[in-house]
Amino acid sequence: MCDRDEEEVRGYRDALKLIHESGAKLPVSEATIKKLHRLCRGEIREAGRYEDKDEEIIQTYADGRSRVRFKSAPARQTPAAMAETVLWNRGLKEKWIHPLALVAALNLDFLCIHPFRDGNGRMSRLLFLLGCYPCGLEVGHYISLERHIEQNKERYYEVLEQSSQRWHDGRHNPWPTLNFLVFILTQACKEFERRLGQIKSPRGAKTELVGHAIETLVGEFGIADLERRCPGVSRDMIRLVLRDLNERQTIKTLT
Repeated sequence: MCDRDEEEVRGYRDALKLIHESGAKLPVSEATIKKLHRLCRGEIREAGRYEDKDEEIIQTYADGRSRVRFKSAPARQTPAAMAETVLWNRGLKEKWIHPLALVAALNLDFLCIHPFRDGNGRMSRLLFLLGCYPCGLEVGHYISLERHIEQNKERYYEVLEQSSQRWHDGRHNPWPTLNFLVFILTQACKEFERRLGQIKSPRGAKTELVGHAIETLVGEFGIADLERRCPGVSRDMIRLVLRDLNERQTIKTLT
């Protein structure tokens, strides 16, 4: 029997798998958002259900002081606010603004609404990944966008605070969020380019590429997951690397 953390890791892996396998075919809808949240939260009672109580986002300092960092949308307004947010699909189809601006707006609006009791941050990053597919931005299929966000966590929270100010009045500034997400995509693309360059590098580069891909995977994974992240590396090579790592007990093969 697995504990809560293991269940959530497995659920997050399943959510990523759903997005990667479906790509642009998976609609950005309330049904999809609730399904992804249920996967991430491991089917606990409130998974996939909007919060029914108003919530304040509290920041606690090391010395014990705390402050209200942001007040989310009132719970009674959440369903209407979420329905308006997923009009994103219409905006993309009708080309209201640049697709990346729409992706940033989707991400920011979701975080400001804060529809679920827990897991909103992780869900926003999944929505960022999902929103990139209809825009033709598939680098998240090979490079972990969440890892790059995690590596820039302090900046992430700064831009969220900057862009969320006056959001309730419709007078907020989305540009800090947009610029940050463009930066994350740029960093991911640069990493992908480096990996592609390694494929033609001296002997051992492919082994290094597979090893790096394994480090970025969450929880259990299969050969197909590695093939998607290691373009140009054969299945036989991947098997050889996995066999070596298993013998060194770096990974554990499930049978």
